Amino acid sequence: MKKRALISVSDKNGVTEFAKKLSELGFEIISTGGTKKTLEENGVPVIGVSDVTGFPEILEGRVKTLNPMIHGGLLAKFSEPGHKEQLEKHQIQPIHVVCVNLYPFQQAIAKPDVTVEDAIENIDIGGPAMLRASAKNHEYVTVVVDPIDYETVLTQLKENGEVEKETRRKLAAKVFRHTAAYDAMIADYMTNLANEEAPEKLTVTYELKQSLRYGENPHQKAAFYRKPLGSEFSIANAEQLHGKELSYNNINDADAALQIVKEFKEPAAVAVKHMNPCGVGSGETIYDAFSKAFAADPVSIFGGIIALNREVDKATAEKLYEIFLEIIIAPSFSKEAEEILTGKKNLRLLTIPFSNHDKQEVKLSSIEGGLLVQDNDQYTLDHAEISIPTKRQPTEEEWNALKLGWKVVKQVKSNAIVVNNADMTLGIGAGQMNRVGAAKIALEQAGEKAVGSVMASDAFFPMDDTVEAAAKAGITAIIQPGGSVRDADSIKKADEYGIAMVFTGVRHFKH
Repeated sequence: MKKRALISVSDKNGVTEFAKKLSELGFEIISTGGTKKTLEENGVPVIGVSDVTGFPEILEGRVKTLNPMIHGGLLAKFSEPGHKEQLEKHQIQPIHVVCVNLYPFQQAIAKPDVTVEDAIENIDIGGPAMLRASAKNHEYVTVVVDPIDYETVLTQLKENGEVEKETRRKLAAKVFRHTAAYDAMIADYMTNLANEEAPEKLTVTYELKQSLRYGENPHQKAAFYRKPLGSEFSIANAEQLHGKELSYNNINDADAALQIVKEFKEPAAVAVKHMNPCGVGSGETIYDAFSKAFAADPVSIFGGIIALNREVDKATAEKLYEIFLEIIIAPSFSKEAEEILTGKKNLRLLTIPFSNHDKQEVKLSSIEGGLLVQDNDQYTLDHAEISIPTKRQPTEEEWNALKLGWKVVKQVKSNAIVVNNADMTLGIGAGQMNRVGAAKIALEQAGEKAVGSVMASDAFFPMDDTVEAAAKAGITAIIQPGGSVRDADSIKKADEYGIAMVFTGVRHFKH
């Protein structure tokens, strides 16, 4: 009796050649619907599933393979006498190879005009059942879900007459990953459809983008995964035009740079080192913006990551070329700019579409044995309930500077203080254990340029020492959330020095 292979795929890439070679190796091919038609049109002998089950496809194809004549052939232990006896009794033939991939649910829900009815119809039932049955029974059944594995299966069948046990196990593991990911996408879609905010179970799925040489340090293994249907405005979806492979730290730093630069509508440039900005500038042109970002901290920018929200032109590229940088991210590079920057062999050039960066996604943070989930911080001054508790109101110029400082401090690791003027940062204090310590770092970096500038704080001042330090350095206006039990002390100190202070009513902790 011939061995049987069941083939039913949505992704028909390479399936005709696979089926032909299986047929040449002596397999009897069973198939359904569109796959059966494709194989017949290409001269492959095929038996319809209905001919095997003795029952027609019903309910618009919703029920066709859910039948003992199929699943008995998939789940039987071929060497078990009792199983063999039952197969013979019920005239069920074993199925040795299963090639199935699923209804294109991901592609369906990716369409902007997809209806709920279309999405539901693209939830596969029979496919996952056959895959899981075959994978469970991989001791006897070879199950293939990915066209990339066709050649391996064919080679081993041709050379050995069977697929090696180790290969069958690897293929089975891939099936369970595949069906788990498929179900995770369906669960996510249905959860959102039902407006569930904190479901009792959270299942997420990601696709491997690339294996990495190592993680934060050479002794740590790492890989980079991409979220299916995730935001286009992401390093995971960037196109790399030039340079060596991205590292784990590169990816983290590049993401941090993107999160800051997306806050700006005007031309802006951000330089990042170790997940924190070291320089941020805005201007009339992208050249002006980068010049200011560079001037903000020409020391720390060395070996940094640069994100720009406008096309890189020739003049900007020439200035960028003068500095040792790891990555430059932009919406695009002019032809002249690309020619200049590709002169540096290892410099990575990435392009990302800047037109669609408002998609709300949750942020996942792993802890030992668990996962934290929160909305991304998309709160801006447009949402804030602004109050000005000091005697002096900010001037128009100070307001412009305060707005820039608030955009930047939101993305600096807490405790965070930013000192800046209307179009560039002058000093940044990040990740300190107390707020006045962060202020001292930012003010020291700003130096004499702090005179006449403003200060932004990601959270309230627990006491008036930060205002005191700011005043002595020449700061004229401060923006902070407010809300401390000792706000009155900070307000009094600001009034004492003639500082205008703005309360936003919202903090921006970033851990």
